[in-house]
Amino acid sequence: DSILEPLCFPEQSTDGPSLHGPSSELLVCLFCSESVLLQQKDFLLKHLLLEHKMVIADVKLIADLPKYMLYWKGRFLEQPVTDFCSVIKTNSTGPVEKQEDYFLLCDVLPEDRVLREKLQQKRLEEVLEQQQKERDDNSFHRLCMFCSEEFSGNRSTLLNHMAREHSFSIGLPDNIVYCTEFLDALQRKLDNLQCLYCEKTFRDKTTLKDHMRKKAHRRINASNREYDRFYVINYLELGKTWEEVQSEDDRELVDDEDDDWSDWQAHPVSAVCLFCDHQSDTMDQIYTHMKEGHGFDLLMLRTELGLRFYQQVKLVNFIRRQIHQSRCYGCQEKFESRADALRHIMAEGHVMKLPDASAWDQPQYYFPTYENDALLCTLSDSDNDQSEEASHGEDVPVIAEDMSDLRALKQSSVLNQLLKNRSSCS
Repeated sequence: DSILEPLCFPEQSTDGPSLHGPSSELLVCLFCSESVLLQQKDFLLKHLLLEHKMVIADVKLIADLPKYMLYWKGRFLEQPVTDFCSVIKTNSTGPVEKQEDYFLLCDVLPEDRVLREKLQQKRLEEVLEQQQKERDDNSFHRLCMFCSEEFSGNRSTLLNHMAREHSFSIGLPDNIVYCTEFLDALQRKLDNLQCLYCEKTFRDKTTLKDHMRKKAHRRINASNREYDRFYVINYLELGKTWEEVQSEDDRELVDDEDDDWSDWQAHPVSAVCLFCDHQSDTMDQIYTHMKEGHGFDLLMLRTELGLRFYQQVKLVNFIRRQIHQSRCYGCQEKFESRADALRHIMAEGHVMKLPDASAWDQPQYYFPTYENDALLCTLSDSDNDQSEEASHGEDVPVIAEDMSDLRALKQSSVLNQLLKNRSSCS
């Protein structure tokens, strides 16, 4: 029953990224029969440098390295390397016998630049095609990694469930590609008793579960480049992560000094009803809905019980939590589902029945049950509330400094006495 972190309402709406992922593709040397798996590309790059004096610039920006290598292997068989590569002479001022020529293959060469752009375009098209297949696929089947509930149909049902019920979101479904591989990677970490955010390893599942709840680590580590290949935005500009692309967009907004903000309108924040999924954009609308639709009058409760602002916050969070746990907040009876609890509350007339204040006027209910609960923003915070807060010192004790007899305090200070003793000794 314990909720150790805020829930969340469903939303209304090193090197560059490792976009290739695990692969059994082979990388072939440009000049000899040497070949390695794609994951061992560093070994082949080292081989090219030491054995053939060849350097490929910005390897991380090449969308399909195996095809890139095959293309240039064929071209070097047709024409000399010097027709394509810049020649770098080392120790140019030293003896001739100690000078060496190194070859640099980079996109300064128009042919190389065109090849890189074509490979990048092809990779982006493949990713978008794969993403569309996943978006349209209704044969998805998987268990939730947190509660083992089974989901079939579209992948969005599972992703939305994890965000709504477990406060774990990996992003909007439409922004994700290779979703099954993504979830497999996360599941492997959990099976290895590894936290998904800080990536520490724990001794058992219970300890790991408690850690992720208490530390609010039910999220992935955005700095882990392993996840970059699962987000479409990382394929838009190869070599740039989503953070870099986003920061560039922000700089464009900051640099535009001629923007006129006079017609800017804030996106309305929708407050969700305590008893159903209805949302309203204004305080009056949501209060009217709860009163007319469910018989719950928060304004009347505030007046009758003399609720100050933070007491209203605690009451709302208390009711949210009880309903989320399928429990009637009036009589504390537990039910099999949230729907059963709500039917009981309405049928038994417990909508306006509150337990003793000692049950809900507790510090734990300062913290929102749902972290994006806009209803909390609609609560009254008037001057009357503030004056009442000032007259109720038991909520927030304030210890004032007494400056009325500062001279007497200085004369009786222990430090002052020590200074006097030190002077007499000297």
